[in-house]
Amino acid sequence: MTLNFGILGAAKIAPQGLIEPARETPGVAVRSIGARDVARARHFAEVHQVPVVHRDYGSVISDPEIQAVYIPLPISEHATWTQKALDAGKHVLCEKSFAMNASEARSMRAAAARSGLVLMDAFHYRYHPLFAAAVEVIKSGEIGEVQRLEAEFRVKGPVPEDDIRMTYALGGGVLMDIGCYPVSWARHLLQEEPKVTSACAVVGPDQVDLEMRASLLFPSGAEAEIIGGMQSSDRFKALINVEGSAGTLTIANPLVPQFGHEMRVSAGGEERIETFTQKASYTFQLEAFCRAVTHGDPIWTDPDDAVSQMKVIDACYQKAGLKVRGS
Repeated sequence: MTLNFGILGAAKIAPQGLIEPARETPGVAVRSIGARDVARARHFAEVHQVPVVHRDYGSVISDPEIQAVYIPLPISEHATWTQKALDAGKHVLCEKSFAMNASEARSMRAAAARSGLVLMDAFHYRYHPLFAAAVEVIKSGEIGEVQRLEAEFRVKGPVPEDDIRMTYALGGGVLMDIGCYPVSWARHLLQEEPKVTSACAVVGPDQVDLEMRASLLFPSGAEAEIIGGMQSSDRFKALINVEGSAGTLTIANPLVPQFGHEMRVSAGGEERIETFTQKASYTFQLEAFCRAVTHGDPIWTDPDDAVSQMKVIDACYQKAGLKVRGS
């Protein structure tokens, strides 16, 4: 049986996030796309060899040949279209950030529970062997008890003024698109849910953060600092540093390991450097999604995890004196 996907919107992330991984994953096909601009959808379909173009999002969801929907829309649209897709009997792979806020995420989780279908928050990095190995280093106690974690992700600036990340109403802000990764990295490495003790932001357009720094405190006593940046002076950086009572762990490029990465562990007077497969993190994510659909396998970034993630993001905005997205 082939798992047929429909895509909502001709987003730039869709080829990397779904179309290319689908070509590498047996039993998966991208069958259709729908967009507000039908001409744009037709062009996208022609370039990426998607066989069916629908006139709108609703037609993708109602297509009986579609079993799963990929949602790379602006964050402000995630809750509405995720719930409509689930109500129509479709599994959903939803791009991050999952929702505008924790309240929306809870509604999406409830819709998934009612439907009994798979709903995945598309934090693709979590499914790559690099991150699995890093989690094991922490769990094994190789570097002792974690005392401090620093996680930073910056993208090359400046971000164009008409970019959706620059518009509050669309779920804009660096924390929603960039800084959400360091938050997720910290939560998944420590496998605990933190309290946000402080946060500060550099603000560009009204209520839109161009840089966000937040301090987190975990139940184990570990402290973390997360940084997201998309200022004009920023350059690409994706890095995690973990200090333990018996050693350190550094992960270079946990975001997209397929483009080069490194895990460095120093403990007991010795240091080792490891690298892993260059197979795309997005492909690992799609494989996990398919196993959840076909075999009921658990996923790391399920709706419960998404709610916990959005609670931290909401708290960061509140501590920084900014409005929670969608409020």
